[in-house]
Amino acid sequence: MIVLSNSEAWPGIDDTVSMLNNGDNGLDAIICGIEKVEAEPRIRSVGYGGWPNLLGDMEFDGAVMDGNTLRTGAVGAVKDHFHVTRIAKKVMEELNHEILVGEGATRFAYEMGFECPNPLLEDSKEVWFKKLQEITGEDNPDMSTRPLAHLNSMITDPEKVRDTTVFLTKDSTDSIYAATSTSGWAWKYPGRLGDSPIVGAGFYADSRYGAAACTHTGEMTIRANTSYSIVMAMRLGFSLDQAVDMAIEELNSLRTGFLAGVVIHAIDKDDNYRVINFGCEEDIKYWVYKSGMSKPEQRIAERRYMDKRNEMENHNEI
Repeated sequence: MIVLSNSEAWPGIDDTVSMLNNGDNGLDAIICGIEKVEAEPRIRSVGYGGWPNLLGDMEFDGAVMDGNTLRTGAVGAVKDHFHVTRIAKKVMEELNHEILVGEGATRFAYEMGFECPNPLLEDSKEVWFKKLQEITGEDNPDMSTRPLAHLNSMITDPEKVRDTTVFLTKDSTDSIYAATSTSGWAWKYPGRLGDSPIVGAGFYADSRYGAAACTHTGEMTIRANTSYSIVMAMRLGFSLDQAVDMAIEELNSLRTGFLAGVVIHAIDKDDNYRVINFGCEEDIKYWVYKSGMSKPEQRIAERRYMDKRNEMENHNEI
């Protein structure tokens, strides 16, 4: 049995481990953990503590995957609800679809009985409005009719937050599951989806081989199909280490578009795991728990560096 998650998991990782040790289903256990992360305002990249888009609206993304059936449920750009992983599970259970976005995803959440207070944290609203005043030079900027595309590169994330919470697990029945949740890139263009709700990019799980999930710059892992490529490589007989190394090579081969750091989390069916900090300036921490450990432990991810040509070309583009 194993649980692997990123550093933002601290509000819920203990609950997930407790449920798994009690023999509960792995997907239920990681969703329970993620819900605690989503509700914690001190976490500024997921749920209630996240940052709004350019219009001041919160848009949440999340997904789940069952490694036994390869069924997924995902939602993107959901408004009014930050417990998106639970909504994503309902998509998997109640619909013939795999993903819902925008207005339809929000409608479905209400239809399934989910309720949520105003999901925009007051501090986030104040920081957002001050930034708009700064870049527009106006005391009361109206963003509703203003062109937004050029602001995409002018406005910078207040805490360089492009993160997600990801949970991977293999439970007591050897079933492997993955789940993700995020409020997305701060000040994003309305409707932007990162990799978190996109199967194969931000997450993938197959109980026969393993699972992977990514955080930080989803624009890159979408292009490289990073999570699926890791699991597919293990299916083809490569080890976990080899599979992750090949995924890093693919990310490092990207030469245009927005290029920044990516963090890869991966497990295999034998409870091996690997977490790689690819190109992030700061140290990246993660949580891991395996059978026999007394409690989850926080560790520092292995560093791998981005090709300097990528950094220079990305700087020139922006």
